[in-house]
Amino acid sequence: MPGTVAVVGAGPTGLALALMLAHQGRRVVVHERFDEPRPIGAGFMLQPTGLHVLDRLGLTNRVKALGQPLEHIFGREARRRRVVLDVSYADLKSPRPDGVNALGVHRAAIFQVLYDACLAGGVAFETNREIAAAADGRLTDANGLTGPAFDLVVDASGARSPIARDLLVRQGGRRHELAWGALWATVPWPGDPFDAMGLEQVYRGASRMIGILPVGARPDSPDRLATFFWSLKPADHDYWLRAGMERWKAEVRGLWPEVAGLLETIPDPGALTLARYGHHTLPLPVADRLAVVGDAAHSTSPQLGQGVNMGLLDALTLAEALDTHADLDEALAVYARIRRWHVRLYQGLSMGFTPFYQADGQALPWVRDHVLGRLARLPFAARILAATVSGVLLDPRQGPGERDDYPVLKAP
Repeated sequence: MPGTVAVVGAGPTGLALALMLAHQGRRVVVHERFDEPRPIGAGFMLQPTGLHVLDRLGLTNRVKALGQPLEHIFGREARRRRVVLDVSYADLKSPRPDGVNALGVHRAAIFQVLYDACLAGGVAFETNREIAAAADGRLTDANGLTGPAFDLVVDASGARSPIARDLLVRQGGRRHELAWGALWATVPWPGDPFDAMGLEQVYRGASRMIGILPVGARPDSPDRLATFFWSLKPADHDYWLRAGMERWKAEVRGLWPEVAGLLETIPDPGALTLARYGHHTLPLPVADRLAVVGDAAHSTSPQLGQGVNMGLLDALTLAEALDTHADLDEALAVYARIRRWHVRLYQGLSMGFTPFYQADGQALPWVRDHVLGRLARLPFAARILAATVSGVLLDPRQGPGERDDYPVLKAP
């Protein structure tokens, strides 16, 4: 069994896995390219699957104290204000016992909780080193320096991982750059008339989408925050910059007048970050002394909000496989097998749903608004939609890798 483990990347997936493996008595070193570990990216939704992993770590209450409980997701068509998407977590067949089925979280919040727990749990960190390759348990950085051998390397370095890219090429796969991305910003929570318990979206066709997600607070401030996002093709970003902020704000206000006050908290283009989306799925997220987890193993558009949650499930599944199988190759094979169908299902669903919310043309948004919207109101549809959005279809927590007697890890 691996006694020493190198984890590449200090995002939520990498930190959660490092903490689990340290609790198992392994020596874990997290490698991070920045001078010091820090969160990168917009706020996100923790679904029941991701919250389940925090339960196992004993950290749910710490994250809940900083996050914002969410009860539903709904979207409106801009012209007639007609609701065309309405998903309620109350429709889940098996809601969580604590009543919190989803949580809006600022990345700084979950990062700090996991990072502090890792430090207390004996996880070591090596910073300011960008890892470019992994082979035979050794990491090679961008300067060509190769370090000592580990029993296992885990790549948790995200969608642009060079380690995962090389593995994808060796396995005959490829990465597809998606045409659409988004601009996002962290803004003060605007209050009424926005719903503090829901993700709200407004659409004009599929070429314009605005969203507001309440994400709670950062660890260093009690001020409540939201993530604001605007759908945009990365290829159009330069044009957006040249057009100017006032023209853009006027367009946003025209689609959703209530956001006028919120827009005043976005003073210039520098306050908005461009997110680029790509899609890839590793046919096999393991190799010799290597496992790949999170967005490095499977990335896609965030339309179903599953990215962080799927990464956390990867971490739990891999940690459990290593704990219950003495042979490393067998443990890695079990990890890959347990995660296979859940990952493929949600990768496929994300790719299938994306064109209904981010695309040119009018046909798909018309189907979304006039066909799918009506189907969603049928009696059986509410539970299916809630299960889909929650990430519990083909739920791997109920599969062969889930044991009722698997201990809850106690946070130090």
